[in-house]
Amino acid sequence: MNRKPSAHLLGLGLDNEDGHKRLTKAEDFSVVGGSEETHERMTETLLKTMQDLKGKGKPLADTEPRELADLLHKNASS
Repeated sequence: MNRKPSAHLLGLGLDNEDGHKRLTKAEDFSVVGGSEETHERMTETLLKTMQDLKGKGKPLADTEPRELADLLHKNASS
């Protein structure tokens, strides 16, 4: 049986001081925890990154780590 490679990114926020439990799930990523600001920033970064990959016609599982790191850095800065 030939299995297609899969990938999933996990964003983990550790700065939750308000006691709220935050979880955002998407097809290719999940964001868990963090303050409201951190959680939103991580979610936005990952959404933009997935949009960039989709625009290139590239699934996450086929993306080289360096390319993914560059996209994450670019989208976290914007």
